[in-house]
Amino acid sequence: MKEIIRVLGALFLLALSLLPAAAQVGPLKIAFVDTGNTGRSITAETMARIYALSHTIDARFISRGIDVNPYEEKVEMNAQVLWSRKGVDLSGHVAAQVTDRDMKRSDVVLTLTQKHKDHLLAVFPEAAGKTFTLSEYAGSGPADVEDPWGKPMDAYERMFSELTTLVPTAVEKAAAERAAIAARAAGTKAKTTP
Repeated sequence: MKEIIRVLGALFLLALSLLPAAAQVGPLKIAFVDTGNTGRSITAETMARIYALSHTIDARFISRGIDVNPYEEKVEMNAQVLWSRKGVDLSGHVAAQVTDRDMKRSDVVLTLTQKHKDHLLAVFPEAAGKTFTLSEYAGSGPADVEDPWGKPMDAYERMFSELTTLVPTAVEKAAAERAAIAARAAGTKAKTTP
């Protein structure tokens, strides 16, 4: 029995070594976090999904809130209008509170404001190396993405425009970091394989 287990283990390691390094690392996982998960974060998540699909980036995205209101779980009307103009229906979205599991399983956590980042790091200090504001991660400095909640359509249009610049830059950066990890893993494996 021990011999069978040893052989199966060796076969598993052989099969694993034949996979491309990126497949062994798995898809990139990014969480976007704001206050209620009904405007900015769902918009960022949606933009990231569209961008990754159109650029063949192997990634998964979620959006969460730090203070989700159970009575306001749907996408804000003005955000929905902006997305519907682009042919995207977000009516099925239900706001979700960020959890310990979300934080642990995300490779990168991008908040929409410094206040959101500070809150997450106070609650999840172990996420310090992977939690950033979206603006800082995209290289635009410490600026917050303004919350358009309860404001006229032009505030939503400004938010949408700002995210249109920040989100693709952040996804590209995270994908490049993931590729570097995969390359290092492949280099290490090449050095240890006879």
